[in-house]
Amino acid sequence: MQGGLGSTAVLACMIFAAISGSSVATTFAIGSILIPAMVRHGYPVNMAASIQASSAELGVIIPPSVPLILFAVSTETSITQLFIAGLGPGLLVSAALVIMVQIWCRTQGYGKNDGDDRKPMVSSFLHAFWALLMPVIIIGGIYGGIFTPTEAAAVSVFYALVLGLFVYKEMKPSDLPDLFRGAAVTSGAVMLIISAAALFSVLISLSGMPTAIGAWAQETFTSAWTFLLAINVLLFCIGMFIETAAAILVLAPILTPVAIAFGIDPVHFGVIVVVNLALGMFTPPLGVNLFAAAQVAEIPVQRMFKTLIIPVTTMITALLVITYVPQVSLFLRDVIN
Repeated sequence: MQGGLGSTAVLACMIFAAISGSSVATTFAIGSILIPAMVRHGYPVNMAASIQASSAELGVIIPPSVPLILFAVSTETSITQLFIAGLGPGLLVSAALVIMVQIWCRTQGYGKNDGDDRKPMVSSFLHAFWALLMPVIIIGGIYGGIFTPTEAAAVSVFYALVLGLFVYKEMKPSDLPDLFRGAAVTSGAVMLIISAAALFSVLISLSGMPTAIGAWAQETFTSAWTFLLAINVLLFCIGMFIETAAAILVLAPILTPVAIAFGIDPVHFGVIVVVNLALGMFTPPLGVNLFAAAQVAEIPVQRMFKTLIIPVTTMITALLVITYVPQVSLFLRDVIN
């Protein structure tokens, strides 16, 4: 269909997000394939990069999500419940972005030749079948109570190792030491950040800051509706300048008790925080996805600013629905629990 390639970028990011949990990894992995493909099929390069940058933020919404884990750790919220709650908003954002791409392409006349050079769907699906099973195994295992999110990580690594070595044969045993070394360095860095954040959270609690901020918020805002609106504006501004993990680890322990005081479910609030900060990943001036997509597309970041207006508006609309319709996040959790 017209605009099918741009829609494919969104859906591919959604599937890859269920494996990586990272928006930057999603930008590089999917963007390196689909940005050049969209450009070859007549999409303006800045439009292609903007579609990819906005779609990649699904990597931090669709579970398993690193920011959702950080929120859970810093606020002592259930990781499993956050993962379940993230699925509905992730699907909502994916649908909103697909609709955005379709309207954009049909009103501007792009994507009319997206079907050129395509491979047969059946043979492509059969080739990708074993890789596509990974998110099914991860999410199905967690939601089905077969294993915990931590155990799911080990299962997915082992499954990927088997596929890489014996099915697709894109890895060699000699590659493993470098892979293990890189994983150890990355994990060590994350654990240092989390341990420092845990200490910082204790110091914040001892200082009485959450109580003071909670009292101020309850005096300033008369309802949960106005409080959530103020939080969305605050996080939107913070997300444009501060890295997502740092923002969550610093702000979540302060804001979550205030949200609970207003009667907001902490799981729902966690999803709001993560979706809002995900928006900051592709908004100027410091959105990490912008720079990743610009690097893949080989264009200056400034060329994307004009075309970003449409994805940003789409995401804000989806964010407001997620914020003020809690069932989007909590329906599946309540059914399972």
